[in-house]
Amino acid sequence: MNIVYRNITPEDNLSIAFVIRRALEDFGVNKPGTVYTDPTTDALFELFQQQNSIYWIATHNNEVIGGCGIYPTPGLPKGTGELVKLYLLKEYRGTGIGKKLMLKSIESAKKMGYSALYLESLPELNNAIHLYQKIGFKQIDNRLGESGHFACDLWMIKTI
Repeated sequence: MNIVYRNITPEDNLSIAFVIRRALEDFGVNKPGTVYTDPTTDALFELFQQQNSIYWIATHNNEVIGGCGIYPTPGLPKGTGELVKLYLLKEYRGTGIGKKLMLKSIESAKKMGYSALYLESLPELNNAIHLYQKIGFKQIDNRLGESGHFACDLWMIKTI
């Protein structure tokens, strides 16, 4: 399978918003307090113009199939960025594409000078959680930062 990994472009906004919302629907967590209802989900290119952020897109046959990024979420400890919006269309899950997107994001975070990464998730996204654990993320007992995603009740951190 020929997968292309690249930075987000303005033309990706609608496609990646579709991928994110479809994935949340697949797991039954399409609810308020997640990226499902976050208005920035429809304008990720613009969101990731913020300094010390990046968003990777995965495409297959020129179709956006997933993405993952790093964001300097307000309120995080010094040197910590947030691993955000790791989503793939169902038919591409379990193929290693999500892991590759995450590793590209982590490598980008190192280059930007981050020393730790934080993430928020939901227990229903258990496949992603297992991947996070395999990469070295450890669960913590409380939320960090101000993502605004109040429905997310699983938090993890990793030193990079």
